Amino acid sequence: MAETVIIIPARYASTRYPAKPLAVLKGAGGVGRTLLERSVIAGRRAVDQAGGDIALYVATDDDRIAAEAERIGADVILTSESCRNGTERVAEAVKTAGLSPQIVVNLQGDAPLTPPHFVTALIAAMRENPGLQMATPVLRCDAESVQNFIADRQAGRVGATTVVSNRLGQALYFSKEVIPFTNGRGVVDGVVPVFHHVGLYAYRPAALAAYIGWEPGPLETLEGLEQLRFLENGHPVQAVEVSAPGAAFWELNNPSDVPLIEGYLARMGMD
Repeated sequence: MAETVIIIPARYASTRYPAKPLAVLKGAGGVGRTLLERSVIAGRRAVDQAGGDIALYVATDDDRIAAEAERIGADVILTSESCRNGTERVAEAVKTAGLSPQIVVNLQGDAPLTPPHFVTALIAAMRENPGLQMATPVLRCDAESVQNFIADRQAGRVGATTVVSNRLGQALYFSKEVIPFTNGRGVVDGVVPVFHHVGLYAYRPAALAAYIGWEPGPLETLEGLEQLRFLENGHPVQAVEVSAPGAAFWELNNPSDVPLIEGYLARMGMD
């Protein structure tokens, strides 16, 4: 049995962007690949870099997504339609497939620009600290990203997630608003104070089992952020700071994000 499993949860019936995993994104050479394929490519690069015994799966409740996963050679775990978010789908996939890893990574299928080292940083943190139950990467924004976040909110779009942490590196809160408040500024006293939460998680199986036993709380419901269920139940979430020199990071949340991501793919020379 693999020591670590990376699971990409993918659903067809997204409220903001139906059929999102099958959306085609053009890369630097004009090659079109589905969002799912680009997410699987990101996962495979992480597997290669992390080393050790790691397995990669796509978890979905939709035959069309399963067919696309099979087309690109990815192993598929079929889950029920009752999963309310990616964490629940990952937990169900682990149970359904009878997996018993030490570490479970949730590589959400809407972040094709995820650098492999974001994933390997989480795996390394979990390997180095056996007591760590859950970890997620955070990325200090550049001024351009902050302005993009602010523009999304001003336009009424729900886009990227930001996070604030305590001095122990534990997340205090996640929000679809831009936090902390910067009064529209990207740089404050020479520093960009906003951290982008990367939609990526590493859990111990016990943390996943606890999660599905909790009902969504008011904060999770208001923000639409699954990770808040851990905080609302007093479960610490370790924020692992990562960097992306020479790279850009953006998630596909809305159709309007497609040209932005394609621009980043071209800028970084990613086919």
